[in-house]
Amino acid sequence: MKILTVDIGTGTQDIYLYDSQLDVENGFKMVLPSPTMLVNRRLKEATQQGQPVFLHGRIMGGGPSQWAVEAHLRAGLPVYATPDAARSFNDDLAVIERMGIRLVSDEEGRRLPELVLRLELRDFDFAAIRQAFSLFGVSLSSLAAIAVAVFDHGDAPPQVSDRQFRFDYLDQRIRSHNRLSAFAYQVQDIPSILTRLQAVADSARDVDAPLVVMDTAPAAVLGATFDPHLENYPRKLIANVGNFHTLAFRLGESGIEGVFEHHTGLLERDTLEDLLRALADGSLRHNDVFDHHGHGALIYDPRPLPLDQEGFQVAVTGPRRSLLHGGTIDIFYPAPFGDMMIAGCFGLLAAVADLLPDLAEPVIASLNSPVGRGIAPWDVMD
Repeated sequence: MKILTVDIGTGTQDIYLYDSQLDVENGFKMVLPSPTMLVNRRLKEATQQGQPVFLHGRIMGGGPSQWAVEAHLRAGLPVYATPDAARSFNDDLAVIERMGIRLVSDEEGRRLPELVLRLELRDFDFAAIRQAFSLFGVSLSSLAAIAVAVFDHGDAPPQVSDRQFRFDYLDQRIRSHNRLSAFAYQVQDIPSILTRLQAVADSARDVDAPLVVMDTAPAAVLGATFDPHLENYPRKLIANVGNFHTLAFRLGESGIEGVFEHHTGLLERDTLEDLLRALADGSLRHNDVFDHHGHGALIYDPRPLPLDQEGFQVAVTGPRRSLLHGGTIDIFYPAPFGDMMIAGCFGLLAAVADLLPDLAEPVIASLNSPVGRGIAPWDVMD
């Protein structure tokens, strides 16, 4: 049984192909530029060549792609976009037009001159991933499932804070399910407010395999829990320090005890340490984060988690985890199955086991295996 997992961040897309016949450590993996970075590069080339651009396709991650669009516009070059593609940069199309992007329909885009560079936006490109694996003789036919993680801010109604909207969504999911896999969905269950997850599902409509989609930070934290060091602690504090967002969970026997989410770019080491201490002792309040331009914080279990207990360490994952290096909190960097970069993929696997019970038994056995079973890749290659 094979399951393709793809964790799509701002800098990289981390890809892991689970094979139930292999030890987890022997699964094939790739760490590649993220889709938004690929768009960024193509746009920079178009700017250098003085070439107009037409963006079409679906909502995808912004950041680098938006910065390149803004630079293209500052250079005096036109950017055309369909409404769906333009919403990658802002859900409010009036804001898009104020940026200088010219909104057109797909039909109008097709009628633009040949010299206009046409870029299709999408987070999940199964055909490209399949081709990459095929170059090394690895087939993605007959997949049992596909799981994809992206960060989805949610489509906030007009006049509603994006930050508050996002955190209200996190709160609702925790209160209704209280487990990290609550942030994963089968296609038919994706909430309408999660437009980026919906766009991933649209990108995979032609793929003949069940699809699970999930938020990136909970996927990374869930994957980090498979580091054997964390087995020593029935209660844990795990922070995912991402390129744009930092999300920390306090976990216990009953599930999620507390959470906060902030913008990484607004955090310094001392500030982040203060937030982690307050999350641990239960004193953290929503406004402590929201008034600092973060998303917010909530404590569900008031019992403090002492950070000074013997041997206890805060687990820190994510591409900007070094932000906490050299501080006063005792930390360690989880590397589930020997690879921090694929932590989100292991979280996706665990979510698949939760949402697709027919696939659960071999996945759970693999994720909970303390040692390899001595099965080598050459024993199972197609």
